[in-house]
Amino acid sequence: MALTPSTMLELGTKAPDFALIEPATQKVVKLSDFEGQSVLVAFICNHCPYVILIKNAFSKFAHQYQAKGLQVIAINANDIDNYPEDSPLNMISDVKDFEYSFPYLYDDTQEIAKQYHAACTPDFFMFDAEHKLFYRGQFDSARPNSGIPVTGEDIIKAAEQLLSGKAEPDMQIASLGCGIKWKAGNEPDYAM
Repeated sequence: MALTPSTMLELGTKAPDFALIEPATQKVVKLSDFEGQSVLVAFICNHCPYVILIKNAFSKFAHQYQAKGLQVIAINANDIDNYPEDSPLNMISDVKDFEYSFPYLYDDTQEIAKQYHAACTPDFFMFDAEHKLFYRGQFDSARPNSGIPVTGEDIIKAAEQLLSGKAEPDMQIASLGCGIKWKAGNEPDYAM
C-alpha cells in the first residue's frame, strides 16, 4: 500500500464530463445529468484501508448534504484484474452494506480518473453549480491507525461554504490514500 497524495488540481478547473455505468442499477450516469447543480466527485474503491476508514462517515455525509443540494457521485477506477475486491459485483455489495445514497460508478478504462487527475483513494473533487472546482483534498485528518477520529470536518466545511455562497476554503489539504491501481501501461504522467 503506497501512500499517495492527491494532485491538488487547480481550483476553477471545469469538471470533465463522463458517462459511466452504475453497477448497482446498470444505468449510465453522466455528469451532464447534474447540470446547474453543485457536485462532489469522489474517487473511492472497496478494499483501500483509507476508504474503509471513512465509508460510514462518507455515506452519512452524502445523505445529509444531498438533502441540502450537493449532488454526490463516487467513481471506482481500480484495475479489477489485479484487485478483484474492487469488482463491480463487490461495488454493489458496498452500496448495500453502507447504504450509499449516491451513484457508485465504474471507470473501466480509467480515462475519467485521468481526466480528473485522480491519484489516490479517497480523492475528492467538489464543484460549484457551474461545475468549476471549488475544493479538492481530504475528507478529514483521520488515517488508519492514527487514533484521529473520523469527523469529515474538511469536506463538511467546504460543502457549507459552497452551499452558502462563500469563497472556497483557504486551506485545502491534499487527501492521502492508496494510489489508484492503474492497469499495466496505463499510468498517467502525473502518477509516475
